[in-house]
Amino acid sequence: MTKRSSPTPAPLTRELVLAALQKSGGAARKGDLARALGIGPDQKKELRQILRALEEEGALGRTGRKTYADTHALPASGVMDIVDRDADGELLARMRGPEGLFGPVVRLAPGDARGTKGEAAIGVGDRVLARIARTDDGLEARVVKRLGQSAHRILGVFRAMKDERGRKFGGGRVEPADRKARFDIVIEAQNVGEAKHGDLVLVEIDARQAERAHGPKRGLIKEIVGNESDPRAASILAMHTHGIMPGFTPDEDAQANAAKPAPLKGRVDLRQVPLITIDPEDARDHDDAVFAQPDGDAKNPGGWRVWVAIADVSHYVTPGSALDRGAFRRGNSTYFPDRVAPMLPETLSADLCSLREGEERACLAVEMVFDKAGQKRRHQFVRGLMRSAAKLSYEAAQAAIDGEPNEKTKPLLEPILKPLWAAYACVWAGREKRQPLEIDAPEHKILFKDGRIVGVTRRERFDAHKLIEEFMIQANVCAAETLELKGRPQIYRIHDRPSDEKIAALTDFLPTVDMSWAKGQSVTAARFNRILQLAQASPNKDIINEVVLRTQSQAVYAPDNIGHFGLNLARYSHFTSPIRRYADVTIHRALIRALGLGDDGATEKDEARYEETAKHISETERKSMAAERDATSRFIAAFLADRIGATFTGRVTGVTRFGLFVRLDETQADGLAPIRSLGDERWHHDEAAHALVGEQSGVRFPLGMRVEVRLDEATPISGGLLFSVLTDPEPPAPGWKKARRSGQPRGRERDHRRGKRRG
Repeated sequence: MTKRSSPTPAPLTRELVLAALQKSGGAARKGDLARALGIGPDQKKELRQILRALEEEGALGRTGRKTYADTHALPASGVMDIVDRDADGELLARMRGPEGLFGPVVRLAPGDARGTKGEAAIGVGDRVLARIARTDDGLEARVVKRLGQSAHRILGVFRAMKDERGRKFGGGRVEPADRKARFDIVIEAQNVGEAKHGDLVLVEIDARQAERAHGPKRGLIKEIVGNESDPRAASILAMHTHGIMPGFTPDEDAQANAAKPAPLKGRVDLRQVPLITIDPEDARDHDDAVFAQPDGDAKNPGGWRVWVAIADVSHYVTPGSALDRGAFRRGNSTYFPDRVAPMLPETLSADLCSLREGEERACLAVEMVFDKAGQKRRHQFVRGLMRSAAKLSYEAAQAAIDGEPNEKTKPLLEPILKPLWAAYACVWAGREKRQPLEIDAPEHKILFKDGRIVGVTRRERFDAHKLIEEFMIQANVCAAETLELKGRPQIYRIHDRPSDEKIAALTDFLPTVDMSWAKGQSVTAARFNRILQLAQASPNKDIINEVVLRTQSQAVYAPDNIGHFGLNLARYSHFTSPIRRYADVTIHRALIRALGLGDDGATEKDEARYEETAKHISETERKSMAAERDATSRFIAAFLADRIGATFTGRVTGVTRFGLFVRLDETQADGLAPIRSLGDERWHHDEAAHALVGEQSGVRFPLGMRVEVRLDEATPISGGLLFSVLTDPEPPAPGWKKARRSGQPRGRERDHRRGKRRG
């Protein structure tokens, strides 16, 4: 009898997946879809890719971690997170459910991001209650309420009540620090407590009035957390607003204080390897050290051996312990301009887990061997005990290489620094062949004197920075490769390619700066690099870099690997910063288990939670970024508060239907020039041209335009800046013709009617 062969499975198509979803009532789990389609294990990867593509296009959304739904199944209203900006600077949001974000990316309705009465505009990382509306341009989110701090417990500044002569007579009000709050809280005299004018206070709303829709709410001051004159006020406000936990629990402190230096037993002795740390001048923790030497293998002429040693945090932060629970909750350290909210207590972060000069420290190290072309040939991990030979700053290390060594770096130049730079040149050659994304995104540093901001300067970027960065990238790749080779699960750092929508927006933008993006070709980092290289000679260099940066997806953590688009790497995991990132702690534990380096590696419980952990630490990272951004905005607003009426030069970095976002040259501060400040012309938002265009005259304010602005308002409590544009708009674009829109309201009249409809 002839044995019948199994039928070849039918090709899986987008249409089949959508049809199966519709048969399931519009929503289904991935496993249910696989069964409905009758696919086997060989096609599950294909199904995952199709679902991801449909989700990116907005055809599908997620209503849970593994449940997909037709976008028409989105609720009519709900809580949304502001997740990104498009190339014009307009805000994009996604629905938030019990299991995280789901559904397609939706643009905020025009004007809904504006602040009122000096309140800063809604920004990325904020949360709103919104209604979903369907317009001719697709889905639109219309803000119903701005969510932020608890409705019953609010952080703000106490303003004492005064009579006509300026005398305080009891009671007052609290001005909320949350930029999303709209009304002050009335504090009656008996509820003031010890608070004084200007104190930062936590107010508890009277429970009987918490749900009142109209009229002032009354509250009780429960805690004084500082004073607005405190130089640290901006950071204090940001921490409370975004829920960044200050301090540590007694159990965490007790565990950290009981920790002892790790012994040599069970470790490789690396104390004679002259590893050095290279960090910012003011760094307090040092979690990575490097060393390089020529490879002595005759089969690898011109090759190099590079050691990267990382603090062995997992030796102290053991699974399920108080330190582990606290580090998981925080997810990462948060870095403010004037302070750090660390993930771990200082006993560990600045001492036992910090690779301090001349002191024995536990480490997890990788030795990497590169050939003369910069390609990695092999690597090996060891759990060791090291002693840092030197602590250097980026500036000192670079100066030594540039021929100006100081007393400390001079004896290190020949045996340590020059070999490091030679190995870096070799590895950099391999990087150039790989062609990762090379966006020029300059960082700026706020300068303080006696605790107060005195200016903002651009951070210099040396080869020393690039050396450490590239060696850390290579070590991270080694970690991901090793765990894959050993068949162990892990949390990857993934970065998806830009969405089709963002590529389309970039394609529309580039012709406005005399550049182009050829349609139909594959989207690669190398293509973006060619655009960035051409931009070097363009007066629009900064804005082109900004738009290319906005075009990129956001990097996140995930147990399922899709690669890292920006770095152009097939596999990548964070391994090199366990003092400040919980993701790296999980990779250390995974390596310890996979390589048999101790009994304190990842547990079955840890691995079972990787999806939950990845989602959580992605969210804490976004929360920290929002807090850092808010603190910086508040510091700069405080710095500019006594310069109301002053003029500044800047560049238009965002064009929206409600105004222009302008970034100042002097401080890199971002503020809003509302559309009402642009003159009596009625303005139309030309999305294709990325410009506000006068409907009567055709004059325009395009993205990237150099402008002079007057500072009209600076609100330190919220970090908001408002400008008026003093520069005349540019002439009409060639071929502009006045549009005839009979019967259609325009400008403020249209906004007014739209507002009435929404009301």
